[in-house]
Amino acid sequence: MATTSRLWSHLRRSRPRLSFLSSAPSLDPRPHSRTHPHSNPCSLPLPFLQSGRCFSSGPSGADDGDFDYRGFGESTAFDPDVARTAGIDGVIEGAANGVEESILPVKALISLLDSYHDATGLPWWVVIASSTLALRVALFPVLVLQLKKLRRISELFPKLPPPLPPPFSGRSYINQISLFRQERRASGCPSLLWFLAYLSVQVPFFLLWMTSIRRMSLDHHPGFDCGGILWFQNLTELPHGTLGHILPLLIAGLHFMNVQVSFSRKEVREVSGVFGLLAKIYKYYLYFMSAPIFYIGHCIPQGSLVYWVTNASMTLFQQLALKHPAVRSKLGLLVEDISKAAAKPEEIATSHPPLNSSVEQSEVPVQNLSPRQLHALSVVLIAKGQIYQAIPLLELALEKDPECVIAMIGLGQALLQDEEPVEAAEHLERAISKIFVAHHLTGAEYTDLLVGASQWAGIAYLKQGKKAEALRHLERIPCLKEPDEPRSKEIYYDGLVLLAVCLSIEGRKAEAAKYLRLAVAYDTSHEYLLQSLEKDDDNLVNDLVNSRRADY
Repeated sequence: MATTSRLWSHLRRSRPRLSFLSSAPSLDPRPHSRTHPHSNPCSLPLPFLQSGRCFSSGPSGADDGDFDYRGFGESTAFDPDVARTAGIDGVIEGAANGVEESILPVKALISLLDSYHDATGLPWWVVIASSTLALRVALFPVLVLQLKKLRRISELFPKLPPPLPPPFSGRSYINQISLFRQERRASGCPSLLWFLAYLSVQVPFFLLWMTSIRRMSLDHHPGFDCGGILWFQNLTELPHGTLGHILPLLIAGLHFMNVQVSFSRKEVREVSGVFGLLAKIYKYYLYFMSAPIFYIGHCIPQGSLVYWVTNASMTLFQQLALKHPAVRSKLGLLVEDISKAAAKPEEIATSHPPLNSSVEQSEVPVQNLSPRQLHALSVVLIAKGQIYQAIPLLELALEKDPECVIAMIGLGQALLQDEEPVEAAEHLERAISKIFVAHHLTGAEYTDLLVGASQWAGIAYLKQGKKAEALRHLERIPCLKEPDEPRSKEIYYDGLVLLAVCLSIEGRKAEAAKYLRLAVAYDTSHEYLLQSLEKDDDNLVNDLVNSRRADY
């Protein structure tokens, strides 16, 4: 305490004010200044004197480098309480920066961005955006690798024992987990930690870039005050004014869109049970977070907002690109073992050409298959219930041949089973219009395709509640000649059954009974529908739609 008292006493005897603690680079005292050679406070080992931002020499309009001299005993004597407070602030700030630097290499990134800026001469907003783009491109291979591992996990996981013991099984958690790990390794299934691989890499880099650019903005890094564009010229300022809401609103909107795209994937929508409920809750939680993100966007410098907008935009672009079948095939994310898929040729409709032997005997990237081969493979996947894998194949087939009618019908059927009746109807309508003008089709092919497309179009419109549109397509089926081939004949009578159901809904039960009797004469399994019609059963439509075959 005695030492501290002597230090404060020494500071009080110093005649000049502590203007040397200001951030002015030049500290030239006036010629008539009277200073004691041993009273320079800069030599004192006090923490608060190490920070150049703790004190200010006076108003901002004061001349730089001038001392303001006041005599001993004047009212503006040095206040030790203020100094102690400022010293504590300096220590806290220094400690925070030290912790921040120990966790993230902030200074190294700032130096790297400085070098990039000096080498290119680009404005700072371009430097921030382009460095963010370069970072995401560098991290993209990690994401592709993760997706390949997850695809492998999805293939092998159903064959493994459950990781947790079933209820009332009497098995211990340790034994069940050990069994699961043993079987997973034996089957070559990748570790479940691959689910966190990309996230564990992206999040630290996001924090590093965000923290570094925020530090540069708060420290008024050279060039940041005029390194922006349009309404955000000064990257060191917080958003303000009417236009200041644009960047925070853009960030919140991009967050909302990213969540929507992420949860629109087929794999996520098909999750059911407890995990499906948790996924739904988590989705709405992320939707709700758009509001806090909008608020946070007003509390950080505009330089950080430039980075955030660029990063969120890259995330959205990346998600949309990875949903495109052509992109996925280029990245090797749609490579299928064709020999395994074609192992059961009876699952492929006879109206579709089989895969040739050279394809059947090797693993071939799907981008090398013809549209008809892609369609044949998608039929197998649809029959297995793997709708989310079949849809990209059909989209790729249509990209290769926009006039491929069977791919249009297949895509409409797949989308219909994926609960997308509106989009399914669009593809089926397009297929029907193509069939009408396809003069190269034989009579049998014309009937098969038109019956199949009309039948699924009718179901699509029924699911939308558009009964008139459904009847318009289904009433076309009785006008066609009954096919001779058994498989085509089965589809033909299925169409008549569906027409009978629609007619019964419209109150035309006599006509409905007529078509149902024809169908029952061909296949007695439809007799229960005729009985439902006679009993005026309101569940007739639901029974029929739920009993539709997976193939056609």
